[in-house]
Amino acid sequence: MSVRIRLKRMGTKRRPYYRIVIMDSRAPRDGRTIEELGYYHPIEPHDRQVSVKEDRVREWLERGARPTPTVKRLLNKSSIASRVV
Repeated sequence: MSVRIRLKRMGTKRRPYYRIVIMDSRAPRDGRTIEELGYYHPIEPHDRQVSVKEDRVREWLERGARPTPTVKRLLNKSSIASRVV
């Protein structure tokens, strides 16, 4: 099973927010998750847009989970800056 760190869309029309989650790569975007690692609110001010459980992200990366390009960009913006490959 290939595991990805990706976004799960929540919210209403024109007011989206996303959860950063661990999912099987074959699961649908809003399908069943393994674990929730944080959130991304694109409408909020920049200092409150991204919140991540850093220790859990590092642990999943060590286990071999691969982030999607969007999640990789968000993690690099947050405090895990240069650690995501």
